[in-house]
Amino acid sequence: MGGADLLLTGRIFRGLEGGFAEALAVKDGRVLAVGTAAEVAPLAGAATRRVDLDGRVAIPAFNEAHMHLLPYGLGLAQVNLRAEEVRTLDEVLSRLAAAARGTPKGGWILGRGYDHGELDIGRHPLAEELDRAVPDHPVLITRTCGHVAVANTAAMKLAGVSHNTPDPEGGAIERRGGRLTGLFQERAMRLIRDIIPAPSEARMVDAIEAAGRNLAALGFASASDMNVGMTAGLAEIAAYRRAEAEGRLLQRMWQVLAGNPEGIAAAAWEAGLRPNVCAGPTAEALLAWGAVKVFGDGSAGGLTAAFFDPYLESAGGGTGIFCFPDATMHALLRTYHEQGWQLDIHAIGDAAIEQVLAGMEAADSAAHPIAGRRHRIEHCGFLHAGQRRRMLRHGILPVPQPVFMYEFGDLYVKNLGLERAEVAYPMKTWLEEGHHPAASSDSPVCTVDPFINLYSMVTRRTNRGTVLGAAEALTPEQAVHCYTWCGAHSQFAEAERGTLEPGMQADIAILSRDIFACAPEEILATQADLTFRGGRAIFDRHGEAASLASPLAGAAD
Repeated sequence: MGGADLLLTGRIFRGLEGGFAEALAVKDGRVLAVGTAAEVAPLAGAATRRVDLDGRVAIPAFNEAHMHLLPYGLGLAQVNLRAEEVRTLDEVLSRLAAAARGTPKGGWILGRGYDHGELDIGRHPLAEELDRAVPDHPVLITRTCGHVAVANTAAMKLAGVSHNTPDPEGGAIERRGGRLTGLFQERAMRLIRDIIPAPSEARMVDAIEAAGRNLAALGFASASDMNVGMTAGLAEIAAYRRAEAEGRLLQRMWQVLAGNPEGIAAAAWEAGLRPNVCAGPTAEALLAWGAVKVFGDGSAGGLTAAFFDPYLESAGGGTGIFCFPDATMHALLRTYHEQGWQLDIHAIGDAAIEQVLAGMEAADSAAHPIAGRRHRIEHCGFLHAGQRRRMLRHGILPVPQPVFMYEFGDLYVKNLGLERAEVAYPMKTWLEEGHHPAASSDSPVCTVDPFINLYSMVTRRTNRGTVLGAAEALTPEQAVHCYTWCGAHSQFAEAERGTLEPGMQADIAILSRDIFACAPEEILATQADLTFRGGRAIFDRHGEAASLASPLAGAAD
């Protein structure tokens, strides 16, 4: 049998169970064969395109199981305040002022990614400081976690927020001495965000494509948008459908509707949208609307994740914020569960995980069993052994972000203490107990760079060099498994992608070095050279597959 479309030769990681192979053949978008060079070579024909890995490695393409693709794409045009570049208040204000100079008076200035723990002032910026830098524009800057934001006075006036505005349920407006500081936590952020003009459909499609190009350049053939509807309502569904129809959607997308009362899940249901939870995106259709998200709490870095035991007094104390009381949360979970949606519920602290886990268990019934539904607890960072056992018994999946340990690990130590920080995001424990933790980034909360995430899983080292919970470190093979197969499994797609076995979709990433044989530090400098989705090159760094590439090949660097 001959006529393969593509032949790869070199070192190929089939998956955690399959191990490594010497060659792989692709035909009609799927893996035709994988094995030794002698076994696969006869499948090549005169028209077969060949790629010699030459010391590199091919792996199943990455699956970004928890990110916010549209906000990430839109954020590419916002003021970048991430800690990699911004470590001082002066730099925050300088960047905002520069953006204001290029924006008509009264236009919004939006910034994303500051980390108060990394700023020289050791706190959040204040409204009055933003006012001095940008006096003629409304400003909103969002902390890296996405659960805390700071507005200037102009923004608060437009929103009608004053010193006596009550805290909304599940949120807090900070005041000091009776005066607003500009800090909004959790659901209180909607007071400001709801008055920011929504982007047009055309702008959203551009952002979806831009985000997809960046992801393709990093080796991703599958991704997700974890809170569809929170930027522009139902118009986001239309934007994704347009992007797919126009060939501008690069990844296979697992779409998760915003399920908080202010979200779009109820309206989408009334409009006729139904979950195709057990189908998943196919080679022909790239969009699957499979899940609903509800927020249980906030972030450990922002002191809003809900815990049984308090944060350290030196960090501010308290036990965090529940977004909803138990009755409300459990009612939401039951509604979406009975409608047939997968539940992808945000919970970071152990108290929030308990609330969510109990709600999922309460929704279980003979008519609507939770068995086989693969409900997910997103983040699931700080949990205890009893909660893990219950999750495993019910088939409830953890969807963690190991990169949190890299970017926020030292802040966890500051906020919670070393003992609690070391057992956060227990990747190895999950694997050993039989869970399927789908590693992901929560981008734009953290970098979407998969190599930083892999490094974090393999070393448990923070960006300051602190090793937290070395016993939870994974092998490179296990780390790639969590970033590929486990993500596919969380989306009911493990029979289609996540490994490079015969019959699987040819979603393949060719990496610039063999990450299974190099020093952990070298993983950080690794790149994706080629990314295939269904045998089609959606990124080609060096033009190796030019003769078989689509017009999108070479995009996004």
